[in-house]
Amino acid sequence: MANTVLDVMRARYRLLMKSINSLEAKEKELPDGSIIIRLQNRNKYYYCYNNHKQKYLNHKDTALIRQLVQKDHINKAIKAAKHEAEVLKKDIIGYPKDTMEKVYETLPEERRKYASPLILSDEEYAKAWLATPYEAKPFGKDAPEYYTMKGERVRSKIEVIIADRLYIKGIPYKYECPVVIDGVVFHPDFTILRLSDRKVLYHEHCGKMGDTGYVEDMIDRVNKYARAQIFLGDRLFCTFESETQPIDLSWLDDFIEKNYR
Repeated sequence: MANTVLDVMRARYRLLMKSINSLEAKEKELPDGSIIIRLQNRNKYYYCYNNHKQKYLNHKDTALIRQLVQKDHINKAIKAAKHEAEVLKKDIIGYPKDTMEKVYETLPEERRKYASPLILSDEEYAKAWLATPYEAKPFGKDAPEYYTMKGERVRSKIEVIIADRLYIKGIPYKYECPVVIDGVVFHPDFTILRLSDRKVLYHEHCGKMGDTGYVEDMIDRVNKYARAQIFLGDRLFCTFESETQPIDLSWLDDFIEKNYR
């Protein structure tokens, strides 16, 4: 199930509160007082302390200038974060329980059986997207067999891991679903439906980064994606490994949550 608008707002609120606590702790570590910068022919910096006393700072005081400027930066960021958090808190409290998509779901059965949904829920949208048939890339006769929790065949152990993580997290995906770019058929490892914005994304696992020829092919592929307006970090995402540096699974869950929710 995708994050709803309310889920996103709550996540943002939690991030703001965490950031405020962190920034306030950093602010306490910095010197008391503030800085004034007078813009003249040559900028002049003054240290304000003890009830508006001022001290001129020269080039020898660069470390103090940096600390005071950073403190002012942190202070403004805290104020902005607190204001945003206050607005979000009110919006979260006032957010309606019944959304446009839920109207059909809450219709009485005698009405629902004659009414057609005006807007598909995320669950229905994902179901329809997954139900669209496609012709996957065939396997060679001697290719090793690896199967996911869904029972689909993939080409490597790491693809089993990625597929299973997507499945467990309820993120809709298709394995090696063809896409045509510049008249050439590509089979991205995973085609992913991000339900929060209903955008179709592509995930390529680049598993042979120690192979020069393979790397050249991947660079060419990424360039072709870009020419089709499928940009790396926007709709195209990659994971990497080589024989000497296997993928670090410790961050894979965070990678999926950040990019595919």
